[in-house]
Amino acid sequence: MPAIELTPAQRKEQRSAAHHLDPVVLIGGDGLTPAVIKEVDLALSSHGLIKVRVFSDDRAAREGMLAKLAHDLNAAPIQHIGKLLLLWRPPVEKEKAEREGRMAGPKVVKILKFSKSGNHRPQVKKITVLGNQRIAAGGQVKRAHKRVTSVKKTQTD
Repeated sequence: MPAIELTPAQRKEQRSAAHHLDPVVLIGGDGLTPAVIKEVDLALSSHGLIKVRVFSDDRAAREGMLAKLAHDLNAAPIQHIGKLLLLWRPPVEKEKAEREGRMAGPKVVKILKFSKSGNHRPQVKKITVLGNQRIAAGGQVKRAHKRVTSVKKTQTD
């Protein structure tokens, strides 16, 4: 699989997005082992844009690692600065299952109750809310009422 080619503008955009990221994969003295390549592949699948730190002083070896990772994993080499390598692969779109004729299912809701004095920690309570329930302003669970239809409409039907 060949590496993805990006325009300089796209590469600049990815560099700016990766500025705050920490390295996810660390490559030690053994170099690119199959386990390291597998971890980089998993990180690219879950994050898309990753930093890889290489603990090697040989610049040519680091450039070779960047090229090999980009080629083997179908990724774009974004940047090689110092001992950091930056790789990007577009995320794979997942298919969403359609929910036909189903109501909202149960969900867990956290309710915070703050102390009156303000000196104590707030109390956290987890409550399961069903599809026909709602949380009122005071943190109470209330059932949703059936919709009231007009008397005139029921007489005409």
